[in-house]
Amino acid sequence: MKPRSSFFGKLVRALLSGLAALLILVVLAALVAFSIAHTRITRTYDLKVPSVMVKNDEATLERGRHIATTRGCNDCHGKDFGGNKVVDDPVAGQFYGPNLTRGKGGVSEDYSDLDYVRAIRHGVTRTGRPLLLMPSFEYSSMSDEDLGALIAYLKTLPAVDRERGPVKPGPLMRVLIAAGEVKIEASRIDHEAKRPVSVAVESTAVYGKYLSASCTGCHGENFGGGKIPGAPPDWPASANLTPHPGTPMSTWTEAEFVSVMRTQARPDGNKLSPVMPAAFGQMTDLELTALYKYLKTVAPVEVAKK
Repeated sequence: MKPRSSFFGKLVRALLSGLAALLILVVLAALVAFSIAHTRITRTYDLKVPSVMVKNDEATLERGRHIATTRGCNDCHGKDFGGNKVVDDPVAGQFYGPNLTRGKGGVSEDYSDLDYVRAIRHGVTRTGRPLLLMPSFEYSSMSDEDLGALIAYLKTLPAVDRERGPVKPGPLMRVLIAAGEVKIEASRIDHEAKRPVSVAVESTAVYGKYLSASCTGCHGENFGGGKIPGAPPDWPASANLTPHPGTPMSTWTEAEFVSVMRTQARPDGNKLSPVMPAAFGQMTDLELTALYKYLKTVAPVEVAKK
């Protein structure tokens, strides 16, 4: 019996040593991931930000209101723009959209037009730190005219007194940031790129391409869909918006596409996922037609390539 006892003792010690080594590797990997993520999150961007014209006429303010509504600003900032919970998950983290009004807890009175430009177009704070929640990559190509209209509208918002909730990446988010699966928005943007002064609002694929920037955050830059980077584990994958055989865009008519966007229901009656921003359905018929025309021209892809 003694030899058997000795054998099992050695086996147990070997298993414990292996588990200890594995634990050490896991801890080291976690520390490395945390360090990489922390470096990317706290990086400072030294940018020279060109100004845009911010007018206050009725037409400009209405244009700004329309952009804020149809680009999904309310999803993160709340219906009253006083802030809103976006994600509160122990694994993904806590992400609350800030209060954009001049009320208590909102943007300060000295928040300048350039501060808005930095946040919306470049994804950084007034001190150059990257914003973790703001999807600025989607807005970085916005024309000067549209950006100025949006800023003008945001400055007229009624004051809402509401302190901002936390923005704290969870362990999963930090690992994804370290692995490059979730990119800091400011790191994706060509900050020196020339933006259009204005765009022609026409029911063309060209204008549709301009509008489609708002779709890339969930559907990818190639519109192939797939798992949304950084989304909570229970969120569904986004749809493939390319005209690849078997996808909705390969069969939907323009009228069906517009109806789906308006009603959030497919032609067969099945509802879209609530993750899909209903705000896009408030685009005008011209805008939805332009978006449809553009999506019909994108290269078909079978599998998402983020």
